[in-house]
Amino acid sequence: MSSGNNAWAEGQGRVFQASGDQHIIEQHYYGANWTGPDTVRRPSVGRAPVVLRDRSGEMDRLRVGIEPGVGNCVYVLHGLGGCGKTAVAYALFQDATGQAGRIGLWVNASDSASLRAGMLAVAADRGASDGELMGARSGLRPAADLVWHYLDHSDQPWLLVLDNADDPTILRDGGWLRTSPTGTVVVTTRQAAAHWWPGAELLQFGVLPREEAALVLHDLAPHAGSVEDAAAVADRLGRLPLALTLAGGFLAHQVINPWTLADYGHQLGGNAGLDPIELIDQGAVAVGGDSRHLLSRTWQLSLDALATQGLPEAGRLLRLLSCWANDPLPLSTLSGAELGPELPDSHVESALRGLLDHSLSELVSREIRCLRTHGVLLDSVARTTPADQREQLAATASRLLLAALPEVPDRGAQEPHVNLLAPHVIALLRRAINWAVSQPTMEAAAECAHRIATAVHRSGDYTSALALSSEAVELVAPRLGKENVSVIRLRQRVGRALFRLGRFEESEALHREVLEICERTLGAEEPDTLETCLKLSAPLVNLNREADALSLIRRAVEGRIRLFGAEHPLTVLARTSLLAQSINPEDIAADSALVTECYRQFGENHPLTLRVELDYAYALRRSGNPTGSLPHIRAAFAGHVQRFGLDYPITLNARSTLTAVLTALGRHAEAIEHAEALVEGRTRVLGPEHPWTLRAQELLHQNRRAQSGT
Repeated sequence: MSSGNNAWAEGQGRVFQASGDQHIIEQHYYGANWTGPDTVRRPSVGRAPVVLRDRSGEMDRLRVGIEPGVGNCVYVLHGLGGCGKTAVAYALFQDATGQAGRIGLWVNASDSASLRAGMLAVAADRGASDGELMGARSGLRPAADLVWHYLDHSDQPWLLVLDNADDPTILRDGGWLRTSPTGTVVVTTRQAAAHWWPGAELLQFGVLPREEAALVLHDLAPHAGSVEDAAAVADRLGRLPLALTLAGGFLAHQVINPWTLADYGHQLGGNAGLDPIELIDQGAVAVGGDSRHLLSRTWQLSLDALATQGLPEAGRLLRLLSCWANDPLPLSTLSGAELGPELPDSHVESALRGLLDHSLSELVSREIRCLRTHGVLLDSVARTTPADQREQLAATASRLLLAALPEVPDRGAQEPHVNLLAPHVIALLRRAINWAVSQPTMEAAAECAHRIATAVHRSGDYTSALALSSEAVELVAPRLGKENVSVIRLRQRVGRALFRLGRFEESEALHREVLEICERTLGAEEPDTLETCLKLSAPLVNLNREADALSLIRRAVEGRIRLFGAEHPLTVLARTSLLAQSINPEDIAADSALVTECYRQFGENHPLTLRVELDYAYALRRSGNPTGSLPHIRAAFAGHVQRFGLDYPITLNARSTLTAVLTALGRHAEAIEHAEALVEGRTRVLGPEHPWTLRAQELLHQNRRAQSGT
């Protein structure tokens, strides 16, 4: 045969061409070609919980959906990755297939391929033929319609779990999520936005209560320590079920020199050079070990999904949030949170919405609107933040806090958002140190600490002010040095808080050391040096060393007059301190004009005016003129009560002076009334052992003795 052969084939057709005689044998083998999951009758989970802790309310609501005759129900379990949604679905699955007598069907819905294969396996389980399944797989018939046809016609009631459905578009676009009168559907997801789940009942999942979180650890590692030890570690882990499970699995599987829970908690602090997140992840072997069971990776799945959806800036915002703490953060703090082209101001709102929708953060209902992000998540994000982004993030976090904190807080109660920022300031200091940011950024963070410590101090909470300023000094001083102005100012705040708490000797010692540093590094006439002089005088007065105190006060007054002028508020503060220590009637008469100046310059209810009138009344009493003091102290006390309330520490000081004046005038009945209120107030505010509380008690006893004539 000399002519050519032309041929073609379509579809599965075949063409065989040959020249001459050929013997062709074609063999066809038909067999299983299944590419779906091995089973949909068993939950595909790493490690089932030993006992499902807490979640009793959620389980009660879900069990309604598996009661006899119940169908057409969809429950969506949503929350942060690792918060135990799958564990609850697993527990419900066991109840459904056990005592409820339902068929249980479990499908991995984390991606389109797994969902499709799993749902077709469900159809096969419910009776779909090989031909129908092949048609659905090849696209010759709608796959979702086939699955739901067989679910609707199931001869037994069922529970279908769609696990890890973090991308709802997969369910919606394929029509995979429906209802059926013969069964109930449970979806686990990180996607919290309600618009994805019309008609479904949404159940939000968060962290566990402290006692239940401790029991999770104790269930997994009962020999590692007591329940109290487990509770302490659970707090360090933020009571997140995944973190608890990983930690318990790690402790339970150690062979050589097993750790106790106390050992584990110590290591979580990073004190031995171990990265806490890496340490937690070591327990993943006990729970399956895939990326969903690694703290270092589980949240990246959500960020990857956000980037795919066109919101890469959500990851940038989360890195900014990682500069702060996991405590509630006032949403107003994020005003102006732009980070350049990666997070322009116009995209902050959409980035935040993305974090909320994917359960990476949550809104908290409080007096003011707040945002809260889990601490382990923040630490995990911070450790993977690229080094070249850290400086800008820390600088921006400092800038936002400085904008939210008052530069010069008033005395008295602060705005509600201010106290909420305290943990975020300390967290920022820690993050800035760990990230080794530049000195200007470190100083900006230290200024945040100074402002929050000042605000808390002026609210009257001296114990918290001492804790804040002391911790800030401990963090900042090794990095910036004791001679840095930011450290000097923080140490001044420590000294002030020590004084107010009655620890006069400690306050004196600290202020003397700070004064020596100021004189040596800043100069004798610098504002910070003069401020230290003035604050050192306060404990000296209470230690009965008034001559030394007066010398320091005069130095501060003269220096401030030269720097600022006689009527500057800082100068007035120094002048009124000098007035309070005056006992010479001529000096007091000369300084009486200061009261008039304050009324004219600041107004009668201004804190500085009230302070001057109080000190003037105090000086008149000490100089032996209680009659002249009485109208001024009554006015000062009434003004403090009106502006600050009865329990404010300076109001109590005013009541103390009023009591002393009444005592000096022999008006013991009224003096006793005020002395009793003074003892009660100072005991409540400062404690029963504070020197000023003891003085109030002695003043009360003095008046009672005088009234009884004994």
